[in-house]
Amino acid sequence: MTSMGEAANAATITISPDAVSHAAVEEASSSARTTDDGSLRSDEMKQSRRPGDVALKQQRMKSWQPLLSPRWVIASYFAIALIFIPVGVVVRKKSNDLIELKTIYESHLPDGPAADITGCEIGNSPNKMYLNQETCEIVMKVPDDKGDLDPPIMVHYELFNFYQNYRKYYTSKDQYQLVGSLTQDSVSAQDCEPLNKIGEIKINPCGLIANTLFNDVITLESIVRPDGVKIENAPMIETGIAWESDKEWKFRQPEGFKSEQCLSCDACDCEQLNEDGEKMWSCRTPYVDEDGNCFRYFYPEDNTTQYLYETYPMVVSPLDGVLNEHFIVWMRTAALPHFRKLYGYIQETIPAGSTLTFRVMANFAVERNLGAKALVVSNTYAFGGKSPWLGDLYIAVGGIAAGFAVFFSAKEVLSPRRMADQRYLRFKED
Repeated sequence: MTSMGEAANAATITISPDAVSHAAVEEASSSARTTDDGSLRSDEMKQSRRPGDVALKQQRMKSWQPLLSPRWVIASYFAIALIFIPVGVVVRKKSNDLIELKTIYESHLPDGPAADITGCEIGNSPNKMYLNQETCEIVMKVPDDKGDLDPPIMVHYELFNFYQNYRKYYTSKDQYQLVGSLTQDSVSAQDCEPLNKIGEIKINPCGLIANTLFNDVITLESIVRPDGVKIENAPMIETGIAWESDKEWKFRQPEGFKSEQCLSCDACDCEQLNEDGEKMWSCRTPYVDEDGNCFRYFYPEDNTTQYLYETYPMVVSPLDGVLNEHFIVWMRTAALPHFRKLYGYIQETIPAGSTLTFRVMANFAVERNLGAKALVVSNTYAFGGKSPWLGDLYIAVGGIAAGFAVFFSAKEVLSPRRMADQRYLRFKED
C-alpha cells in the first residue's frame, strides 16, 4: 500500500516535445510582435479590432437621467402651454390675415360644393375647348376690407377627388425615359401599362401620370383697379414654379433632340437634308413662339413615337418637351385626393377692391371621377397659404398641456405623496 506522498509523486504530468515546441513558437511570435517597451507593433495595431480608448467607444459617456418629480412634470407642461398657445394664436392670426380668392369652375361632386360659375363645364369631353378653340371667363374681386394683395401672389389650380396616391398610379412611369433614354426594359414597360404604346406607336413619356396631365390653359387677361384703371405690366409668370432639383436631375429631353432658331420664318425649312440625303429636322412646320420667333427641331424616332408635345400641344411646346414646368409640377404626385398645384404667380401688388379676370381653356375632364376643379389666387406667409388648422393644432396642444399641468398641480396640492414611498412599491413575489 503506497503512501499519499508516493501517489503524488506518481501523478506527474507528461509534456510531449510537440507541446514544448508549440509553446516556444507562440512565445517567439509574441516577442516578435512587441517592441522593447512591450507595446504592439504598428502592423499589429492596424490589424487590431479593439475599440479606441475614448469615452464614446468605451461607453463611458455621461448620461442624463431626469428624475420625473411632480414639480418637474408640472413645470414642463406649463412651459409647453406657454410656448404653444401664443405661437398658435400668432399663426392663426397670420393665416386669417391672408387673402384667398377661390372659384370652383366645374364640379361633379356628389356631396361637395357646386360650381361657382357657369360656362366652363366640359363634362366627359377631354380637350373639348381646345378642339373648338373656346374659352370661358373667371372673374375674381379682391375684398375691400382686408388690404392690398401683396406679392408674391400665387395662382393654383385645385382638384377634388383625384387620387394621385394610388400605388398603381404613382409608380406608372419610366424614370429612365424621363431623363432621355430611348430604350426601355421590361420592368419599366410593365409599369407603364396600359399607356406604354398605342398600337405600334410608342408613348414618350409613358405611364398614367404623364398621360393624365392637367391641361387646362389658364391666362390672366386683366387686373383692373377699383377706379377702373387697368394695371399694366402685371403678368402671371409661369416659370420658376417647379423644384430646381427636379429640373436639374429628373428630366431631360430625349437623347438626340436638337432645336435651332431660324433667322426668319421664311428661312425656317423643316425639309432640309444632310449630305446623306436624310432629313435633318423632324418638324413638319416650324414652331412659332409667343414673340413670333420661328424654330425647327428634331426628335429621334419621331415616326414611331408620340412625344409629350404631340399629346398635349395646348400646354407643352416641342422646344420644352418634358422640361415644361407645368408637366414637372404635375409629375410630383400629391399625397391626398384633394390637392393644389402651382400654376403661376404675380409679382405686383394688387390694390384692395381690384378685379382679376382669367381666361380658361378647359380641357381636363373631371366628370368621370366625380371630381371638381377650382382656381385659387392667394398670398402667403412663412407657413404657406391660408390654412387655419395649423394654428388650431398649436392651440390644442398647448391647451391639453395646460390642462394636464392644472390637474397635476391640484393633485400635488390636495393629495401629495412622498417620493419613493414604499407603500406604492410592489415587489415580485418569491
